[in-house]
Amino acid sequence: MFVLPREQTELFEKQFLSENACLSVDSKGRKDPCEPCPLRTCFQRDRDRILHCNSFRRLKHKTQVYLSPAGDHYRTRLTHTLEVSQIARTISRALRLNEDLTEAIALGHDLGHTPFGHAGERALNELSPDGFHHYEQSLRVVDILEKDGKGLDLTEEVRDGILKHTNMIADTKEGYVVRFADVIAYINHDIDDSVRAGIMTEEDIPKNITKVLGGSKSERITTLVTSLIKGGAESLHMDNEVSDAYTALHRFMFDFVYTNPKCKSEEVKAKDMIAKLYDYYVHHIEKLPAFYMNLAYQFGIDRAICDYISGMTDGFAIETFKNLFIPLGWTKY
Repeated sequence: MFVLPREQTELFEKQFLSENACLSVDSKGRKDPCEPCPLRTCFQRDRDRILHCNSFRRLKHKTQVYLSPAGDHYRTRLTHTLEVSQIARTISRALRLNEDLTEAIALGHDLGHTPFGHAGERALNELSPDGFHHYEQSLRVVDILEKDGKGLDLTEEVRDGILKHTNMIADTKEGYVVRFADVIAYINHDIDDSVRAGIMTEEDIPKNITKVLGGSKSERITTLVTSLIKGGAESLHMDNEVSDAYTALHRFMFDFVYTNPKCKSEEVKAKDMIAKLYDYYVHHIEKLPAFYMNLAYQFGIDRAICDYISGMTDGFAIETFKNLFIPLGWTKY
């Protein structure tokens, strides 16, 4: 008797995943129910919807830490997302959680991020009367903005994990894993990029931190992930020594890199650029593309402008700014 691939996966989940895992057959479903895919579970289907959407592709041209880096090997928002996904899947697999759900959340968690990284996010948060947070925008992207306003119609578990990946506790263990994977990924690749940029060296990291976490990116990630796995899926925590060392490492990076005038000097320009774009569209709402004009009628001018600007890549934001505010040279002689 032929068993559909999706049903085989669902059976595997029931037999081998932890009692802490979210089984795909137990999903709360979508807002608009659809026929099950014969090949993929609902969470695998969500993963594919995210992978094939426009917002995911645009992440390759959005800043992670260093604005519009010229070098080929600096992280972008896309490579950050892939690293988060890899770490999250490793943790979920070890804890026998649902790896497909974990992957879908990880791939979608930063879809709403602005151009110019957190500098762009801070700019929109200061400008918008309602505030702006990338995790809320990521949910808005998958619910409303993608597919020309139709949204991706993801399952409730993936939506929850995307919304709560920064500062809330997700309803599923898989969503909570992504929150840990996010911080493990960014602290380590930010060190890597900062060494490449000449901002710091590995030797600058205090010895009391490297003694616990290790002296290389690979060692640190292994230590952090191993500690989390040892804590178990029920509570999902690192042991005190590792957690304290991570906190000290984050404090070091904040002082040494994240607030370093040398690597953050261009952020003021980026924030000013976004502020000018925002102000321009507030006073020239008719200049928004038709799709965002329709959003303005539905959700208000501010929300539509935030949707438009946050969806821009670094390069598109710069070109838009040039077209609006930099005079063109006269070419006829």
